[in-house]
Amino acid sequence: MNDCLFCKMVNNSISVPRVYEDDRVIVIRDINPQAPRHLLAIPRSHYPGIHLVPPEEHTLFQSLFSAIQAVVLKEGIAEEGYRLVINSGTSAGQSVDHIHVHILNGRTMHWPPG
Repeated sequence: MNDCLFCKMVNNSISVPRVYEDDRVIVIRDINPQAPRHLLAIPRSHYPGIHLVPPEEHTLFQSLFSAIQAVVLKEGIAEEGYRLVINSGTSAGQSVDHIHVHILNGRTMHWPPG
């Protein structure tokens, strides 16, 4: 997608420091953090929502969560605790139409969210 902010980050049209990267996923620090530690795990493949990923691409989710596992261990937040958030649609708070997972840590999270 030519106008997708995250696609531009993935293909280096917009340079951003990466906390993690492999052949399917990048992880960056959020520029508008909602917690003391706020990271975004972004698949390289462009899909606006989880429900739009075709069945033949199911390994995308395995790659995404493997990257998240590596990052929470690398960042030292696995023991302390963290929250994963995936928003889908504007009413849910999705501001970039490209699947991404928020990794939040560093403050007490409340329930229910929102």
